[in-house]
Amino acid sequence: MNFRRIFVYYRLPIAVVLFALGFLIGFKVTWWIAWIPFLVSILMVVAYFMIGPMTLIQGYMESGDMEGAKKLLAKVKYPNLLYKPIRSSFYMLQANFSTMGEDLDAAEAQLRKSLEAGVSEKEYEGTAYLQLGAIAMKKGKTKEAYEHLRKAVQIGLPDADNSATAFLQLSSICIQRRDFRNAKIYFNKAKACKATNVQVVEQIKEMSKYIARIPG
Repeated sequence: MNFRRIFVYYRLPIAVVLFALGFLIGFKVTWWIAWIPFLVSILMVVAYFMIGPMTLIQGYMESGDMEGAKKLLAKVKYPNLLYKPIRSSFYMLQANFSTMGEDLDAAEAQLRKSLEAGVSEKEYEGTAYLQLGAIAMKKGKTKEAYEHLRKAVQIGLPDADNSATAFLQLSSICIQRRDFRNAKIYFNKAKACKATNVQVVEQIKEMSKYIARIPG
């Protein structure tokens, strides 16, 4: 465990020690210097509640340590006190893990909390609506899925693969509704994204066979 992790994990104990040090300096030396450990102590307490251990999450994600990342998220005891953009990221990550575990109800609730906190970057807001749309599709709520997916593409998505996925799902819903005109429009938009993900490319190929049989 490196110094940064120790510093983040043990903010509260360190803050208590610094606070005590401030009193010791104040009584033994001078109160003119004691304010320094007092200030640092207060800042560490604020950081504990408003930032938590979230500054370490990127390292876990980049190294592929998903279990470590989940354990890190579990260390956040008061998520509602997190600074809003950090709170949004916290719930977004939780939703991703819940989705991987097929806990769709938890994932949906966490995505909504992420959106309520305010997503700082528009493309990630679009991703949240894309995920809500995918969850609604799995639950058979096609009307709700359609609304979420439309909102996702209107807001914008971070890359071609996500955009193509959203348009393909919209096209699929339109086919279910026998709205073949819009099904073709959305399918053509999906193709225009020029996705590179193997699964998305395969989905486009499969749907193209069906679209080709639609009259008009």
